[in-house]
Amino acid sequence: MKISKFCLAAAAMSLSATAFAGGSHGGGHGGGFGEAGKAEDVSRSIQVEMFDNYFEPEAIEVSQGETVRFVIENNGSLVHEFNIGTPEMHEAHQKEMMMMVEHGVIQGGKLNEDMMNMDMGNGHTMKHDDPNSVLLEPGQKKEIIWTFSAKTSMEFACNVPGHYQSGMYGDVNFGGGADTHASAH
Repeated sequence: MKISKFCLAAAAMSLSATAFAGGSHGGGHGGGFGEAGKAEDVSRSIQVEMFDNYFEPEAIEVSQGETVRFVIENNGSLVHEFNIGTPEMHEAHQKEMMMMVEHGVIQGGKLNEDMMNMDMGNGHTMKHDDPNSVLLEPGQKKEIIWTFSAKTSMEFACNVPGHYQSGMYGDVNFGGGADTHASAH
């Protein structure tokens, strides 16, 4: 039986009232496009607000080699993720996040912290601790410091099931200099 992407997205969205998942899963989410940055190398900060199924700003501009401090705040009513990666990384991460939904790690607007330490059956936990990603309950605020080491097709996204499919992602655009600013479409 073949199911359309639209049907899958709709089914995933229907989970939003009861359970979501997120997690770092020891899978090396750096992907060769960057690495955790150092506070002393930060050239600027970008404020990112998460709402239910969109980010503000919707796009950011960075320079190759630039280290940026992202200050991320969840202003939505549900748990959301901010994850920097390639489209392929997000696709793979969404499968891991779905596994977390199935284990009840995220329940609407709440994270079950105890469940995040549970083994996913592959030797990795559901702990969300990769340097390019944060998972936030409503009202929470955290920071990521990231160095963009290579120009590649990148985006930031929420990989909670159904959120990416509903448009909760934005472009990372490479500009000319480190003095560029975040922009919204």
